[in-house]
Amino acid sequence: MSAGLSAAKTRTALRAAARVSGELLLILVMLAVTLWVLGQMWPVVWPLVVGLLLTTLTWPPARFLRRHGWPPALAAAVVTVAFLLVVLGIVALIAVPMSSETDELTHGVVEGIQRLREWAAGPPLNIGDDQISGAVDSAVARVQDSVGTITTAVATGVGSVVNGLVTAVLGVFLMFFFLKDGPRFLPWLTRQLPGRLATDVPVVALRGWETLGAFVRSQALVGLIDAVFIGLGLWILGVPLVLPLAVLTFVSAFVPIVGALFAGFVAVLIALVSNGLTDALIVLAIIVVVQQLEGNVFQPIIQSRGLGLHAAVILLAVTLGGSLSGIVGSLLAVPLAALIAVVWNYVREQLADPPREGRARGRLSGGGRRPAVDAGVSARPARIRSRRGGR
Repeated sequence: MSAGLSAAKTRTALRAAARVSGELLLILVMLAVTLWVLGQMWPVVWPLVVGLLLTTLTWPPARFLRRHGWPPALAAAVVTVAFLLVVLGIVALIAVPMSSETDELTHGVVEGIQRLREWAAGPPLNIGDDQISGAVDSAVARVQDSVGTITTAVATGVGSVVNGLVTAVLGVFLMFFFLKDGPRFLPWLTRQLPGRLATDVPVVALRGWETLGAFVRSQALVGLIDAVFIGLGLWILGVPLVLPLAVLTFVSAFVPIVGALFAGFVAVLIALVSNGLTDALIVLAIIVVVQQLEGNVFQPIIQSRGLGLHAAVILLAVTLGGSLSGIVGSLLAVPLAALIAVVWNYVREQLADPPREGRARGRLSGGGRRPAVDAGVSARPARIRSRRGGR
């Protein structure tokens, strides 16, 4: 016969479940309000995030100069100017060789289109010039009918580009100020916070800063792996502009999804107009394989070691961030997950019971059971002493 449920235990369990559910609801409401506030402040938050990421990239040389006696403002200014020169050099390294090959690339595009028309005119398609002209006329008519939509899309794209430039400029200015005044931030923050927050918040901020640095370094390593393997494949196939394409692949690795697609499209296009369809398909296969290895093997492993996150957590974070906020979400998903892990680990450290040596000694001295061997060894002298006392 099965025992019946206890009314008192059932009420206690229901009350505990209700209390936990209410606390979880309050936490979710707080998170929702926090995300809403961040969304309203996004024009300020996004340049701040960009500035922090750039600072993690440029802080090592600034720290080197400061340790060798340079004034903070001068070290920050020199590093900022050097960073801008490096960016301009990368742009020149990509743009100048491509502009010098413009005539050849244009001729290759025209020749490729002509070959495509000749192939379409032959078997098995047998598409004539009249059909091609009709398709072109219909496409032009559709474009004319969609002028309003195209104009809106172009205006949106221009606005996005302008916002991106403004964000980049603000990020560079913030990087300069972070390089100049960054080491004074934590002491200032300690003086501003009351009680225990003066200790907890600076520690979490310092750990978060180290985590962001690990993220940027791991992303640079992933981009270098992509650039080396893809550049090696292009060099073996004899595709022109190998060095600019490798540099473009490295730079685009810092922009998830879109960066890889753009760099791959440029590489395949140049291979198509210079080497032909076969080499273009081979380049496409190389890029797909390298990107799959990078996204599913190299990046999770490298970032999991640098950030202390499991590879599966990184994959899920990138997927969730991309589905929620697109490109920006994919870019911020991994560092945000790492920062959440930093906060969680610190909270666990503070809530965990510290090891007490006295309690362990108490268990060994009599508060708990001893091993049988130890008990036998320690009991022997007691029996000997009792016998001697009896004599």
